[in-house]
Amino acid sequence: MGIRSSSITIVTESLVATRQFYERHFQAQRLFDCGWYVVLRLSGPAAQEISLMRPQQGMEPFRGGAYVNLEVEDVDQLYANLTCAGLEAVNPLDDHPWGDRGFGLEDPSGAIVYCYQRIEPADEFKAYFIKAN
Repeated sequence: MGIRSSSITIVTESLVATRQFYERHFQAQRLFDCGWYVVLRLSGPAAQEISLMRPQQGMEPFRGGAYVNLEVEDVDQLYANLTCAGLEAVNPLDDHPWGDRGFGLEDPSGAIVYCYQRIEPADEFKAYFIKAN
């Protein structure tokens, strides 16, 4: 099949505020913007993308329940930067036994942006990791 990339599209009536959130706090750059559909490239070597779409005729906006997971180099520094910028974590910065240290923020569309850094998992979680082929 050869998948080259994947991304998420969030359908939101808060498109501009959500775009500005990612541009300001995650240095996202617009690759495409026709007003009702925007493609953002997040900073970093992996060049991940997130798309935002204003609801079109008959389309329901996003109602929550999704996490955008961002693995970062220094989660403590990012947490400090974002909370100093006035953002409030909906999931506090903490070490998790499954092998990450992270926190979550809510973007203007209602999606949770979970920022994390890998750490050594607790013994009870080590057996659940599967080696890729």
